[in-house]
Amino acid sequence: MPENATEVTAAGIARLAGVGRAAVSNWRRRHADFPQPVGGTETSPSFALSEVEQWLRDQGKLVEVPLRERVWQQLAGHPAGPVTALVHVGCALLLADRDPAAWREITEVSDERTAAVLTLALGDALADRFGPAGHGRAVRTPDRAELLPSVPLLRAAAELAAETGTRETYEFLLGRQLDANPRQYTLTPPGLAELMAELAGTGDAAPRTVLDPAAGTGALLAAAPRTATLYGQESDPGLAAVTALRLALRATPGTGPDVRTGDTLRADAFPELAADAVLCHPPFNERGWGHEELAYDPRWEYGLPARTESELAWVQHALARLRDEEDPAERAAAQERLIANYADLAGAVIRMVDGKMSTRAGQFGSHGFGSLDAALRWLDEESSFITSALRHAEGVDQGAVLALLGALCDYCLLRGDLYRLGEISELTQAVDQGLLERSVRWRTGIAARQLGELDKARTTLSSVVGLYREARNDSGTALALCSLGITLHHQGNLTEAAARLREAMGLQSAAGQDADRAWSMHALAAVERDRGNLAEAVELLDSALVLHREGESLHGEAWTWFQLGQVWLRLDDRERAGSALGTALELYGRTHDERGTAWATTQLARALLAGGEADAAVERLTGALAHHRDNEDARGEAWTLYHLGQALEEAGDTVDAVRQLERARSMFSRMRDVYGLACARQHSGRVSRDQRAAQTGNLRNSGFARQLLVDARADFRRIGVAHGEAWTCLDLAVIDAGNQRAPQALELCGEAVGLFESYGDARGADWARFLRCTLLPYASPGGVEVGTVVAQQELAELRAAAHPARDAEVNDCADAYGVVLERGVDLEAGWQAWTLGLLPSRRTREVMGVAL
Repeated sequence: MPENATEVTAAGIARLAGVGRAAVSNWRRRHADFPQPVGGTETSPSFALSEVEQWLRDQGKLVEVPLRERVWQQLAGHPAGPVTALVHVGCALLLADRDPAAWREITEVSDERTAAVLTLALGDALADRFGPAGHGRAVRTPDRAELLPSVPLLRAAAELAAETGTRETYEFLLGRQLDANPRQYTLTPPGLAELMAELAGTGDAAPRTVLDPAAGTGALLAAAPRTATLYGQESDPGLAAVTALRLALRATPGTGPDVRTGDTLRADAFPELAADAVLCHPPFNERGWGHEELAYDPRWEYGLPARTESELAWVQHALARLRDEEDPAERAAAQERLIANYADLAGAVIRMVDGKMSTRAGQFGSHGFGSLDAALRWLDEESSFITSALRHAEGVDQGAVLALLGALCDYCLLRGDLYRLGEISELTQAVDQGLLERSVRWRTGIAARQLGELDKARTTLSSVVGLYREARNDSGTALALCSLGITLHHQGNLTEAAARLREAMGLQSAAGQDADRAWSMHALAAVERDRGNLAEAVELLDSALVLHREGESLHGEAWTWFQLGQVWLRLDDRERAGSALGTALELYGRTHDERGTAWATTQLARALLAGGEADAAVERLTGALAHHRDNEDARGEAWTLYHLGQALEEAGDTVDAVRQLERARSMFSRMRDVYGLACARQHSGRVSRDQRAAQTGNLRNSGFARQLLVDARADFRRIGVAHGEAWTCLDLAVIDAGNQRAPQALELCGEAVGLFESYGDARGADWARFLRCTLLPYASPGGVEVGTVVAQQELAELRAAAHPARDAEVNDCADAYGVVLERGVDLEAGWQAWTLGLLPSRRTREVMGVAL
């Protein structure tokens, strides 16, 4: 068989003979002389067209191959592929239609001579229709080598065009190609294309210019009025050329469509075009459409489309290329109606989550949503268009704009869409310097806190407090103070955080402020929890829960249950903690709060760890870590790493435990979260100490661990966290005792006792007293005998002073060390409590033995 001969499939053979495919299969089985396959696959073989035609004639099954079929088979079997063949045919048909005499003269010579002359003639014909080559022109003039294999096809196509018409021939061949390869192309049904073109042409006059920015095979532009000037862009060079030729063959001689090749969204070929109509069937579900590099493109007049919503990018591109003929007054009135409606609906949705806060209370009527889930889905789908409404707020009632801004900002915080929140902030600062700016800046401060930018959050929120005070707006001042207090808490500035939150609660004592006060109360409870005031924390949270329910704030309830769960964990009440955190998780799910869900998952893992399920805790914390990263919640990620380090330690993997604690320490340091940094330093120092001691068999060479603990103690003291400082003192005492510095260790235990008693932690004080007893024989001024007697006496007093918060392990350790004292202490053997394992466990350090 000659090289590059045309091949045909079984389906093509059936068309040639006018039979079904089953008949072709029968011929292959029954006739030994049936041509053998020359290509294709085992399940879909192809045959040489010339051999098939000869066999059919010999069998009397074919007198002559229909010209249409012969042309199609030649095109389908073209060595460069059918799309290239379609481009060559289109170019040839343009030339044959433009100058039939020249075409006959060119094609009456040999194939080689025809190809050489044809490339020159096609260059002139294409320039006549599409302008000079280059500048993104879709149809390139093929050279001699490219045209040579196509010459027989081009002669046959011109012959068919002489019988059926140039346009009809090209449509037939294109149609056959599309039918034969349905999965390769996204097609617009002809009826739909005609309807879209008809809708675009309604009005006073038919559109003079029509653009299709995703032209594909040109179906939409082919349906446009023939009098319109057509513009198209297509990223696939082959399809762009086919579309340009298809439209040119339909156009009036001397005119041609302007079709160009390129990625429309990234490299718009018509940036200055103002079309009368845009017809577009864009690609759907494209994630790589250019979300990052096009973030600040001026086409996004209605907001940056989400990465997963490429369709919105195409819609806005189409709108950007339309001619603006709307009356300004009508447009402004319509925009005001749109903003007012969006404000009503969006505010109603957020109210279903946050309840009757002062910024929205009493502003909205019935929302009309069947459920909270349906309402949040609506807001998800419409959020991009809602954002865009703010870009056209000139002359619109400021009350409606403020309502829309507040709801949309709260939605952005709920969803973690902090990019859009920043966009709203920039827009607001550009158009307004009053109430709108204060409202949005307040939310951007909260967003900065969520991103872990705590210094920026504190500065922003402090300025917002000042703005509201200048405006004498007490409710706004209180809300900003609450947010500032939470930020100060996250930075470890607990004293000032408590002061700001109590100031906010004082401003929220007026009627109608209960829902706002509930947020300040549960935020203050979190501060007091970390300061060791658990009784006050529980009282505040119980009161906040009542107010959140009265205010119908599911979001407020969720965060209050979340804080309660952490208080119960501090009190070692795992059953209550699990119930509270489970309720928070369920409420976060109802309100679609991914950030809250991740935080609740982290704390539920803590509950598992407290119950001794270290492996399950590691698994859950690893999942929570991924969610925090997805939410861009740096603080959530840091605390989850911190707890993951502790869980890994419990699971026996101290190497990875140290690694995760160090990562948490680094993140807290970058965020300037002093409280988190102190906690990470304390546990990093403790685990590093124990890891090194396990390797060497003693507590020497713990210099690095000791420095971490010294720094942690300084941090805890600076921010007033007595619980953390007390346990850090005991960890330092262990190192000093193990390095024969018993007097220093004894002093540290005494300081720890005072710190535990400062906030009523009897459980921690028990451990400090016990460790003091283990040190007395080694540090007593009267010597080992006197120290032993004093230690026995204090141990007896410790055992006798039982209380409900007592850790049972203290009694066991006291009994065991009492036996050691009875047998006598050997000073040369060194401090024995570490060797005997008579130390508080990691879990013991997490519990506060305070009375409610």
